[in-house]
Amino acid sequence: MTALETVELYYDRFNNKDWKGMLALLDPEIRHEPNQGEVRIGIEKFTAFLGDMDTAYEETLTEIVFFTEKSGTRVAAEFVVNGIYKKGEEGFPEAYGQTYVLPAAAFLEVKAGKISRVTTYYNLPHWIDLVSKK
Repeated sequence: MTALETVELYYDRFNNKDWKGMLALLDPEIRHEPNQGEVRIGIEKFTAFLGDMDTAYEETLTEIVFFTEKSGTRVAAEFVVNGIYKKGEEGFPEAYGQTYVLPAAAFLEVKAGKISRVTTYYNLPHWIDLVSKK
């Protein structure tokens, strides 16, 4: 598979809640650079992150547009996150099933057929505002 095909499959599996399938596409030393917080390195930390996300959020990505570059190792994705805030997290507003629609983007690097880096960006203050409205 090309890097683009790998990333497309990764997001398809995300939307289908196929966590094992997603994890199978990652390099064991995956570098996850979240919008906020510390960088996570390794499949174990990424797996724990996915579990936490699955507990607190129900998300589907729509309007996904992929961009590639000449070397064939990096892919950018722009998308809309359609979510439900199921369980509050420390430092964030209380969760009671609020819905949100939030633009976001990610940058991924693929080496030897596996995703080796995922960097994600979104407007956290905007998300907090969306889930704070009653």
